[in-house]
Amino acid sequence: MSWYGFSCRTFNFTMLSISLLLSSTMSHADDRVRAQVVSPNQSTLSAEIAAKIIELPFREGDAFKEGDTLIAFDCSFFKTQRDKSAATAELAQQALITAQRLHDLQMSSDLELQQAEAKAKETAAEAEGMRVTVNKCSFVAPYNGRVSKLGVALHQFVTAGTPMLEIMDMRKLEVQVAIPSRWLVWLKAGSQFSIHVDEMGRAYQAKVIRTGAKIDAVSQMVSITGEISGNPPELIPGMSGWAAFRQRR
Repeated sequence: MSWYGFSCRTFNFTMLSISLLLSSTMSHADDRVRAQVVSPNQSTLSAEIAAKIIELPFREGDAFKEGDTLIAFDCSFFKTQRDKSAATAELAQQALITAQRLHDLQMSSDLELQQAEAKAKETAAEAEGMRVTVNKCSFVAPYNGRVSKLGVALHQFVTAGTPMLEIMDMRKLEVQVAIPSRWLVWLKAGSQFSIHVDEMGRAYQAKVIRTGAKIDAVSQMVSITGEISGNPPELIPGMSGWAAFRQRR
């Protein structure tokens, strides 16, 4: 027998697959679920200019602190252009001042003054553009973290858009859990729970910081995010285990 092209056998196989999936993420006691340790911020740093890498102090797995230089380029050409544009802008500004005085003395036309003003604005914009470009010559760590992937090498020439580093925020690790949607009756932000991390063989305390915005219609599961207390240094993203919740109503 079939409905709209789907046989009973296909339907039963699909339901069996869903049942196996749920049984793999929930314990037999139905009071704990599988959980994974994740980083709240994961970023891929890509080059914004075409240049040669001259500083690459961190390797894959290395830890860094907020404010550390993660990568730097050879920007001697861009710095020269910055200085040149700054000098041109200063000269144009002086010319504007002279043009304004001559105009006040009725010794120059309105057009000459307008041309001087336009030139001053143009050169100022070019100087600002070069300052912005030079600011892209290095990447500074936005937080304490670790390098999760290194995609370039020292002295390599990269073009704009080239992915170079992937970094992870290690300040406050989080836990991602998929729970039955019926638990939302009693499980709220701030609820305490523990996660037994398989790789470490021990449990850590955590609390719910937010719940998912959508329930999966097929599995009737919803994702929640928790924050691990104390920021244990031995934990790294990707570790997994069982999350057990203290309040069951």
